[in-house]
Amino acid sequence: MSATKGGSAPLPFVPAPDTAADLSEVGDWIALLKPRVMTLVVFTGAIGLLLAPARLHPVLALTAILCIAVGAGAAGAINMWYDRDIDLVMRRTAGRPIPAGRIAPEAALGFGATLAVASVIVMGLAINWVAGAILALSIGFYVFVYTMWLKRRTPQNIVIGGAAGAFPPVLGWAAATGHVGLEPLVLFAIVFFWTPPHFWSLSLWAHGDYQRAGVPMLPVVAGARETRRQILLYTVLLAPLGLAPWALGFAGPGYAVVAAALGAGFLWHAVAVWRDRQDESGRSLTGDAPAKRAFRFSLIYLAVLFAALAADRLLLG
Repeated sequence: MSATKGGSAPLPFVPAPDTAADLSEVGDWIALLKPRVMTLVVFTGAIGLLLAPARLHPVLALTAILCIAVGAGAAGAINMWYDRDIDLVMRRTAGRPIPAGRIAPEAALGFGATLAVASVIVMGLAINWVAGAILALSIGFYVFVYTMWLKRRTPQNIVIGGAAGAFPPVLGWAAATGHVGLEPLVLFAIVFFWTPPHFWSLSLWAHGDYQRAGVPMLPVVAGARETRRQILLYTVLLAPLGLAPWALGFAGPGYAVVAAALGAGFLWHAVAVWRDRQDESGRSLTGDAPAKRAFRFSLIYLAVLFAALAADRLLLG
């Protein structure tokens, strides 16, 4: 019914805004930024900032972290734009905003490109241009080297492309100091060597998706046995590398104990993956498969290792 007042003409009916639809659309734009990946990027970038010998004003420090987050999100949005064809045929990505038809590809590309340029400019102008250049390099590496070149061409895509995810500690350090030192390069190496066993553990139990999409992930090209061997090999290299901050003198013995325990735990999971033959039997992997457990532990490994570095610096200086 239309409303009237004092015999005047009926007031036009104005429908209530669809709040749920608006929030859903906002959620889709946020999903383009790959928030789970962004969380890890922000965390490792913040640790690089914390470990640096120089200190930024809190407002500038937050600005630097925001630029790192926005730059990572921009790279994720461009990645989703480029990979929309393969995302459509993979079960775990088919619901993403672009393949599901909720966001137009051109809009996603414009969104990502705008955020990428803005994050680099703000980082350069507000912080320093060394950090701005490294941020631009990290975005470009993820978009052009990993997404557009390596991902669909070689099973070593994760090994080389893993460098993109290893930049944040270097970015945090450079934001605070204006240069790059040995310490952030060590953190870069830890994330770099962590990436293959982390991602290959995932690809072991999601290899069917990659096979349908024609993505040459290692399990698809070389088989499960070789993938498990590579997971063990990289974990053997990673475990002692986690102790490098203590060996080089920029972390204390408390960190060393945590790093040693985490390295041993990761090795235990990698050996369990190596000994598992479930993925060669033609049956689906169960929820308790060693590959799934290794993938979950890899997330714990990196988070706790970097948290131990932060605690060491905050408690011991």
